[in-house]
Amino acid sequence: MRKSKVLSKIRDGRLARICGLGHFLPFFIRHAAHNRYDGIWLDLEHRAMDTREVQSILAFCQASDIDCMVRPPTLQRTRLYRYLEDGAAGFMIPFVSTPEIARQVVHTVKYPPEGNRGLDGAGLDTNFTLDTWTPDSTYIEDANRETFIVAQIETPEAVANAAEIAAVPGIDLLFIGPGDLGLRLDADPGIKMTLDEAVEKVAEAASAQGKAWGRTAGSVEELKKFRAMGAQMLPWGGDFALLKVLENCSQELDDVLGDR
Repeated sequence: MRKSKVLSKIRDGRLARICGLGHFLPFFIRHAAHNRYDGIWLDLEHRAMDTREVQSILAFCQASDIDCMVRPPTLQRTRLYRYLEDGAAGFMIPFVSTPEIARQVVHTVKYPPEGNRGLDGAGLDTNFTLDTWTPDSTYIEDANRETFIVAQIETPEAVANAAEIAAVPGIDLLFIGPGDLGLRLDADPGIKMTLDEAVEKVAEAASAQGKAWGRTAGSVEELKKFRAMGAQMLPWGGDFALLKVLENCSQELDDVLGDR
């Protein structure tokens, strides 16, 4: 079974290089791998793709030897482990506000004895049976070891439960979603906690449990700041960055045509 580059970096205490993808752009996957990214964050929570498109993206990731971290639109058990069968390296799970949700996800995506994932053994993750049904197969152990789970901390409740969530075996990283978390902190006048304070609490909780943490960053300065705080997942770059490319090209055309 293919080894996870993201997990290798996290286990070594390094920063995993992650970029984002929300559209069916096969070339983007190859370019990300070429530019030394460890993983692609495939957002299926806020973007729509059909099953064959997702399978194709996961296959392209396998072919380019780059992890695909799926943010799924559901916690339905068979849907989750079918992403793994199709080649996903791990998950970013939205709105993990309690340790019970964290345990449910681990139970779904890990094989016994760590969880209760259903075994097919015929997907891309098993080399289409070639790595499964042999006397010396280590597929079950490999899958449990190389499949990662990122729990998104996006509510005040999740911040309060961060240490308990991090303590769940099988949870590899706590990831602060500053958009949703900041929105909820601002919407409740009874909560006397800033987003920066929440980030510090989550970082401390993860560290205390020996787990990694991360969040999105809006600038190079923030990248440096959060990395200095110990963050190991700071997604940087994505398909929406093409907007900046077109903006720059349009400005260059303005210069040539004198349209300013």
